[in-house]
Amino acid sequence: MMKKILLSLFAVCMGFNAYCEGVVLSDTSVNDDMTEESIPTYNYSSSGSDYKQVTIEDILAKDTSDPLFLTADNHFLSDTFLYFADEKMRLGQYLDYGINDNLVIHANILYQWDFSGHHENGFSATELGGVYRMNHGDGESRIISDALFGLKLWGSSHVRTPEYADSSYYAGLRFGRRFTGVTLAGTVKSTWVFDNDRGLSYLNFIPEAYFRFKYDWRAGIGLDFRKSTNKKILDNQEWLNLKLIKQFGNTQYVGHFDYEFSDGEVMGGIDIKILF
Repeated sequence: MMKKILLSLFAVCMGFNAYCEGVVLSDTSVNDDMTEESIPTYNYSSSGSDYKQVTIEDILAKDTSDPLFLTADNHFLSDTFLYFADEKMRLGQYLDYGINDNLVIHANILYQWDFSGHHENGFSATELGGVYRMNHGDGESRIISDALFGLKLWGSSHVRTPEYADSSYYAGLRFGRRFTGVTLAGTVKSTWVFDNDRGLSYLNFIPEAYFRFKYDWRAGIGLDFRKSTNKKILDNQEWLNLKLIKQFGNTQYVGHFDYEFSDGEVMGGIDIKILF
């Protein structure tokens, strides 16, 4: 079943690549291999009436939900989010800061309310980490690549989900390519949980497609494959991730809907992202 989904996702991405480039652009023709280094100007409007000249670089610099977005030098990104899943509600806050145009550091934390009777309430481990851009996509390959790294500390050990473990570490690689109307990306991330009762590790592979439309609308679709070394503690999972974004200046309002295939688990929520 997952092979069919992957093939369908690939076909959708290829079709929408051509469509989105036509939707985002006005009368100016551009090269299909558009990246941050190839910057056309074109008429663009967030209200549908008053047009102004902007560039692809202007749009990408504020598109904080793009899977290859990297906060620029001396800028802050705040992401406040609320999720509902499996009789649980989670409220979280993410902050990151651009040290320079290659390195971003971040921190985030979650708080969980459990309505199922298992009393899994509490704060998650506090995550401290960063992203280092190894390739900006300005070479012949046009591929952008990032190194991901971080650790989580001080979690509530009585909560079973890995985000709430006493301590964990992760490292990964994110790569992809930006076109004018679509970004295609993939992430490979390995996490090691160090816990007296729940020690394990797991691997995530996340392919994504992200589309930019006129009037500051965005949409994303992706899959998240998780493989665990200890299925008694943490099951393997296969998630479908959908998101719809509306942008107002430096602020994005993001709606999420996620579905897990093996257990039929559903998760939904909202994010408010503000770039300073």
